[in-house]
Amino acid sequence: MRDQTWTQFCRALEKAGEVVLSERAPDTPLDRAEGYRYLARLTREMLYSCLDNADPDFPRFHELDLVKIGADNPDNVYLSANIRGDRTYRITGTRGTISYFSIGSKANRYAADGTMASTGELSDADLTVAPDGTVEIIASAAEQPGNWLPLAPDSTGLVVRQTYLDRSSETPGRWHVEQVGGPAEPAAPTPEFVAKALRRAASSVHGTAATFAHWTRTFMARPNELPDFGQEMFQRAGGDPEIFYLHGYWALRPGEAWVIETDVPDCPYWNFQLDNWWMESLDHRRRTTVNKHTASLVNGRLTIVVAAEDPGVGNWIDTCGHSSGTALLRWLGARTHPIPKCRVVPLEEVR
Repeated sequence: MRDQTWTQFCRALEKAGEVVLSERAPDTPLDRAEGYRYLARLTREMLYSCLDNADPDFPRFHELDLVKIGADNPDNVYLSANIRGDRTYRITGTRGTISYFSIGSKANRYAADGTMASTGELSDADLTVAPDGTVEIIASAAEQPGNWLPLAPDSTGLVVRQTYLDRSSETPGRWHVEQVGGPAEPAAPTPEFVAKALRRAASSVHGTAATFAHWTRTFMARPNELPDFGQEMFQRAGGDPEIFYLHGYWALRPGEAWVIETDVPDCPYWNFQLDNWWMESLDHRRRTTVNKHTASLVNGRLTIVVAAEDPGVGNWIDTCGHSSGTALLRWLGARTHPIPKCRVVPLEEVR
């Protein structure tokens, strides 16, 4: 019988394309083009993760700089590596001067049910850094002295978040991971491994795209707001437990502006960002995000204006040619979590 591995992979990817064409997904030329680009980016990332960097005995940190998933933070340097919960790993590196660091072990099930539950977390507050700025972390099921990251039987990956306040002055750390007591050389690929990896990659593309399309449709029930939809959904999908997430959906007609006003809690970091319908952060080269360092406050109060044009009032966020999309306000390490007041007004009124 003819081997159907590649045919099945291509058919599964074709199925994933239905997400871009699904009901209520935007069909403007820009949104449709970004939707297909999103699927292509996911395909590239999942092939690398499931095929070329999949061996839990020889993990490598991979920077997620060319793929945008689930309202990726423009201020973050994301690293990921594949592991297994029944192994022990040594993670070494330098803390750097970047504002915030965290590492979590995750049970990634995007391909199955759209979840990526935390199985262990270690953040700045828990981290012991040597006088020379170096760090060693042991990730294992059994508790270890020093910096220990718990693993669970279903742990499949590590996720590192390094967050800038000021990109012009801060330096992220450099990190390496290796298994403790593992084999000397990786095994050669087999047809069975490649077939399974291709199935997993295609399922991950479809599952990831479908998960965040479902989120956007959920947010569309309350347009032009940033409410608390409940943190459990965001944490089950791999969110940082230190972050309180306020997601939303926005839609503007020509000549309108979305005005967001809120008190700002005392916390190490916060940011607001604008995303497209697929929950990809918009072009980082344009004014699509603002954070604790870059924002202008008046008497401790934040006003953000989302519009197609700069009204000249500060904290302007560029819609980058979109008329709708998603958005996110993060409070990191805050004891209180203010809910913004939002309204849509004529842009001339803002001016």
